[in-house]
Amino acid sequence: MTERRPVIVAHRGNSAIAPQNTMAAFEAAWRAGADYFELDIQVTSDGEAAVIHNSTLDETTTGTGRVAEHTAAEVAALDAGSWFSPVYAGERVPLLADVIEFLRTHPEIGLVLEIKGDWPTEPLSRVLDGVSQPFLEGRLIVESFSLTTMATARDVAPQLRRELLIDEVPADLLGLLAELDVSGCNPNGRRLLEDPELLGTLQRAGHTVIPWTLNHPEEWALALDAGVDGIVTDRPDRLAGWLSGRGR
Repeated sequence: MTERRPVIVAHRGNSAIAPQNTMAAFEAAWRAGADYFELDIQVTSDGEAAVIHNSTLDETTTGTGRVAEHTAAEVAALDAGSWFSPVYAGERVPLLADVIEFLRTHPEIGLVLEIKGDWPTEPLSRVLDGVSQPFLEGRLIVESFSLTTMATARDVAPQLRRELLIDEVPADLLGLLAELDVSGCNPNGRRLLEDPELLGTLQRAGHTVIPWTLNHPEEWALALDAGVDGIVTDRPDRLAGWLSGRGR
């Protein structure tokens, strides 16, 4: 009997072979056989959701300055591919609406939506209302490191699956997860290696655990043996092949 396979989450898309957080990376994740792709959203000056990891534009686009100081149209017009490779020159910064349309036509893959930073209630409520689509049922996870954002998400979109991201393990973690009413807790993968009891503690409390960001076979082996629910990786193509070779 084949054991359960952990879900494969492509970190910022298939970001090892295409520029992170672009439609090219998301399509590459789909082609690689990932179960989900993860992306990051930042709020623009006009309250829209731009798909970009950093709070500033400089590192991965042809723009400069803070995302929050530019309109969605201004951000969406920027080149987000040239920094990665000339092959991707002209690849744009997606808006979340672009990604939702992609998901509508690619039902084989789901979305892990990471909300960066502390979002005001109104734009966050609008974003979560926008992803509350029937065709995304069972295919969407909303997550954040921000306790403020997760509390707001709990209040405005209790129907959505929500999971807390952590780097350090806070005191009374289980109490915090109960207060936020989340379904899962996704730690830095190093934390699971440093504290082997953490995974069992979370799973016994009814939480799923999808550590981030594991890119090497020795890390995948440790995670698989421990019994994680999923793995976040920059190499979903390699992870899919690795798991297949182990009958998963």
